[in-house]
Amino acid sequence: MKTLDKIPTGKLERAGKLVKTGVKIGGNYVKYYGAKLIDAERAKEQLDENNAEDIYDGLKDLKGSALKVAQMLSMEKNLLPNAYVEKFSLSQFSVPPLSAPLVRKTFKKYLNKYPEEVFDSFEKDSVNAASIGQVHRAEKNGKKLAVKIQYPGVANSISSDLALVKPVAIRMFNLQGKDSDKFFKEVEGKLLEETDYVLELQQSQEITTACKSIPNMRFPSYYPELSSERILTMDWMQGKHLSEFTKTNFSQEVGDKLGQALWDFYMFQIHGLKKVHADPHPGNFLVNDAHELIAIDFGCIKLIPDSFYVPYFELAEKDNISNPTIFSDKLYELEILMPTDTDQELQFFTELFKEMLTLFTSPFHEDTFDFGDEKFWGQIANLSERYSKDPQIRKMNGNRGSKHFLYMNRTFFGLYNLLHDLKAKVEVNNFRKYL
Repeated sequence: MKTLDKIPTGKLERAGKLVKTGVKIGGNYVKYYGAKLIDAERAKEQLDENNAEDIYDGLKDLKGSALKVAQMLSMEKNLLPNAYVEKFSLSQFSVPPLSAPLVRKTFKKYLNKYPEEVFDSFEKDSVNAASIGQVHRAEKNGKKLAVKIQYPGVANSISSDLALVKPVAIRMFNLQGKDSDKFFKEVEGKLLEETDYVLELQQSQEITTACKSIPNMRFPSYYPELSSERILTMDWMQGKHLSEFTKTNFSQEVGDKLGQALWDFYMFQIHGLKKVHADPHPGNFLVNDAHELIAIDFGCIKLIPDSFYVPYFELAEKDNISNPTIFSDKLYELEILMPTDTDQELQFFTELFKEMLTLFTSPFHEDTFDFGDEKFWGQIANLSERYSKDPQIRKMNGNRGSKHFLYMNRTFFGLYNLLHDLKAKVEVNNFRKYL
């Protein structure tokens, strides 16, 4: 794989890269309009493949928040065509790495030493490269270490990158009016936190210490003296990425074991710590030879205020969903329904969220839930497709819900997808014994 000696950091330079990508996409549509006269279905598939390829190629050299948005979208398996999901998922741990000279320059700037002065050995080639940083193997005092190095300019380009992405997102998700700003501010704040490795080190130590009693979960130790605001050093953890592991021929027993660990890990954080690892994609988890789950990235942590936590989980209760008065009150409390809504909007969104919540909260209504149940996933796919094509939604204000939904829903969608990949059956309330 080629390495990068330079990452565009200026607003004009990054915008220019995206404009070139836009020109390529325009060309793809010209080809599509001709091809669809011959075979409309294949032409659409080819359009999705070409667009996904060109968008990913345009973003991967920019890195940073532009690529992070692609990574987030890759988790929305029911939102995007499969071509986009497959291509964007590469942004989790497979993008062009920084060149060795740029890595040395970063070390000198943030630790005031070159890597060979800090470690007994340091591999100049990265073992994986993602949206915000890349990881190198190193060794010191007989310990095998993983050293995460942040790409130059990532933190400084977040605001301008999101300004470029915003018009596209507004069209995709039908956001209207100034209220959409709260969602973009939430994303911007989280991305800024992810570029602060001092904060990540603190969060990593806090959460791993709190969660160490959960069976079949393993975590690295972290080394503040070998870290800085742009460099993070931890134990090297041996294992397969979860996405690789789920393609192997593992037993139901192993899938259930890993799935239970994952479920307990998340439920303990949400209900016990009131903060959660809000980036549940396969690149953030490894599986070792003992079939234990290793969590290796705590850059994106979502704090859950009580003002959101209480009504959010009250809406997960079956009796509250079926009680029209309580259900309506909670929808207002969570800003899903608004005082400015018309009667038509009130009726439409009440019915929509009742159907959605009845389905998505169904795991909480059982003692044991099978995330490998294809009937459950078929219902999710059908619901997603039906509402994505509903013309009524396009006419209504899409700014629905508290800003806290953004990362909480992302957490649950990601968790559900990982459990589905493991075909796991989990004991839903097992986590309570660790609270």
